[in-house]
Amino acid sequence: MKKIILTAILLIATFTIQAQKIQWLSFEKAIELNEKNPKPILIDIYTDWCGWCKKLDKNTYANKVIAKYINTHFYAVKLDGEGKKDITYKGHTFKFQQKGRSKYHEFAATLMEGKLSYPTTIFMTKEQKVLQNIPGYLSKERMEKILAFFTNDTYKTTDWTKFEKEFKSNL
Repeated sequence: MKKIILTAILLIATFTIQAQKIQWLSFEKAIELNEKNPKPILIDIYTDWCGWCKKLDKNTYANKVIAKYINTHFYAVKLDGEGKKDITYKGHTFKFQQKGRSKYHEFAATLMEGKLSYPTTIFMTKEQKVLQNIPGYLSKERMEKILAFFTNDTYKTTDWTKFEKEFKSNL
């Protein structure tokens, strides 16, 4: 009987933990899903060597409230700013570039408007237009506000300063 109860607890804990992780997609998969069921797209641009990127994953994206919010309201994309895989989007193929010691992916550089800063969080509308480019580390508290602001077109009708003052956190 104890084994059955212990097994049940472990299974519930496993499903709970899995449900709290962000469902990261490739950019191509997010676009494919967006065309069937439109939702805004969140793109996390990172590099393997970036310490702040790792901190963002560990402290912000691992938070269960943030993860649930992102999974519910966005298609979430992890994009390696130095990735070598070609990305074709809107008829253009973006490639990995290396010039001397500098290396980057053209698509990441395009999204970041040529300012290679890691991490960078990109918000795209459900119509696949870049809405906002936010360079740097975002704490879970800051990320929660930004996510809420860009959900349900709040940004179209509400000033950021007013929104930030009135925001009620769920953390």
